[in-house]
Amino acid sequence: MKFQNYRSLSQALEKLKELGYSGDFRFKNHRLIHNSTEKTYTSDELLIIEHHRFEGITNPSDMSILFVLEAEDGTKGTIVSGYGIYANMELIEFLNKVKIKESRGVLHQM
Repeated sequence: MKFQNYRSLSQALEKLKELGYSGDFRFKNHRLIHNSTEKTYTSDELLIIEHHRFEGITNPSDMSILFVLEAEDGTKGTIVSGYGIYANMELIEFLNKVKIKESRGVLHQM
């Protein structure tokens, strides 16, 4: 998948759904849970395909980061976190343990 630039979080989610990343994840008890299947994943069962940071249109301090994920079993989905002071630090610590897909020999760093 080619790393894309999106204008808004809603545009990114819409386009990613078209690409098969239709599942949403939520974070609970140090695991990601796929909302549709309720299957849980540890950090070593996931791969970050790409990530995107967005600022709110009306309020630049309204920032979020979108993570595009793929599990070992082929499950694809996304999770959104606040950014900066609004970040869920437990989620960010979890995602820091998830491997990041290499692209052209360079890792997409956050």
